[in-house]
Amino acid sequence: MAEAVVLVVLAPAALSLAPQVTALPPLAVFHDLRWLFGYNRSWLGFAAGAVIIVLGRTTVNAVLVRLAWPRGQRPPGLTAAFAGSLSFTVLAGLLMVPVVTLVYGVAVLPFSWPFLAAMPVMLAIALPLSHGGVIPSWWRRLPPARAAAWALTCFVEYSLLGIALPRLPAAAAVLVAGLAGVVNARAWYSLTAALARPVRIRRGRPLRAWIPAAPLAAISVFALAVGGARLIFDAAATPDGTNLAAMPASAGLAAATVRAGLATPADGREGRTAVLVVAGFGSRCCYKADGLKQVTPGLVVQQFSYLGLNAGGRPLPQGSSASDLPLPELGDMLAEQLDSLYRQTGRPVDVVAESEGTLGVDAMLARHPDVPLGSVVLLSPIVAPGQASFPEAGQQGPGVASGYALGLLDRLVGEMSPFGAQGAGRLIDSVSSVGAQYADSAVRSRHRRWLAVVPLADAVTLPTCSLPENVAFVPAFHGGLLGDPPVLRMVRGFLNGRAVTGPRALRTAAEMLSSAAAAWRLPESSAPSPPCPA
Repeated sequence: MAEAVVLVVLAPAALSLAPQVTALPPLAVFHDLRWLFGYNRSWLGFAAGAVIIVLGRTTVNAVLVRLAWPRGQRPPGLTAAFAGSLSFTVLAGLLMVPVVTLVYGVAVLPFSWPFLAAMPVMLAIALPLSHGGVIPSWWRRLPPARAAAWALTCFVEYSLLGIALPRLPAAAAVLVAGLAGVVNARAWYSLTAALARPVRIRRGRPLRAWIPAAPLAAISVFALAVGGARLIFDAAATPDGTNLAAMPASAGLAAATVRAGLATPADGREGRTAVLVVAGFGSRCCYKADGLKQVTPGLVVQQFSYLGLNAGGRPLPQGSSASDLPLPELGDMLAEQLDSLYRQTGRPVDVVAESEGTLGVDAMLARHPDVPLGSVVLLSPIVAPGQASFPEAGQQGPGVASGYALGLLDRLVGEMSPFGAQGAGRLIDSVSSVGAQYADSAVRSRHRRWLAVVPLADAVTLPTCSLPENVAFVPAFHGGLLGDPPVLRMVRGFLNGRAVTGPRALRTAAEMLSSAAAAWRLPESSAPSPPCPA
């Protein structure tokens, strides 16, 4: 209740985190780490915050163990309870740093895949450690089923509270946070009752007594996650049997140009409506526009290239590693290719952009507000980028430690992926520095006709506020909408001047998912504007 009161006054958008301050041990550590990653201003401040969190969480958990211990059973001594809680807090904190880094990355560059990866890993760490620190020898055994069940129950409870708390008056929200504390107390009692009688190790098996069963189970999650990511990247890197993604961006241009089937400027386009398709991160040029070409035969459709145009004004074919561009450069290149297509057709150019391409549209509108732009369709849009930011390398400032951790994780993923060793580093750095500014500028100048088609999965990264009516939701994951026939039919109808709206039930589901996910995202002081009303 005390945390709820503070958040109501200082950070109402983070109110859904309040019930987690007295959560079971692993969920409580995840609560603390998100505050640490969200609000560090220097390396010294980060280190001091980490020490305070470790000692503070250790003390709170040790006290809660003593308070929740069943009557009639002898509780651990204060020293033993503190030592057990300290060892758990340090281990759980280290294991969850990569997960919290992913959550921080979602605040910088909001799209659903990192969040959808982070939550299962967090639970896979939390469940085998759900009894962590309750007894001094917690590390020797896996948790009782009752402990894991309570941890999972509390995860669901906090997600539901994420839906309820922001919709309640302040006083009611504080009261509901108190009721959540009662549920936490019951979970703690059930946890200590299950561990009050420790399992005895049979004689003759001294080795088993020293095997860290719980930490090994949690650490194995990383091996599975890393191995699974490597397999996924290997399977996705060469869909046509040719590893174009691993080739240099300039390799094979002649052969790719023949296959692309791009029209020349002098092909009778003058006076015809044109559409520029801007694919997302990791895309190749120039096949992503084929689906839209098939459903819009009366339009001139051309794909944007992250390598730019050749001397004849045609987009250069590129591999998947070419899309790691800083936003200013991306916005300038997009304006140049749009203007080239305008000169060929003589009419304002409609834009259909997906994922990273929507960031490019924001950058273009912010840097080139007078481009000859017609209607705009945003598929899997990056909504409210730059909610968190970090300083440039070698500089101090808010998010310095979090940004460094995000850079390390991005390079690790880049080494495993077909996108190159640098991953999305240039894009992430620029979103951190100018993403929010460009998004705000683009929204203020967006007097044109536009439509956003948001996959339902991306609702987990949306702000918890009402979105405009020209935002439609579809049952899909982030990315890939350029190849989705129902979505392309929506795009065709919109470009032909028809009103397009998504199912009302999906909009309601998206609002609920957004609120539930907010309980597990980085804490924010207020909802970002845009897209939320100021």
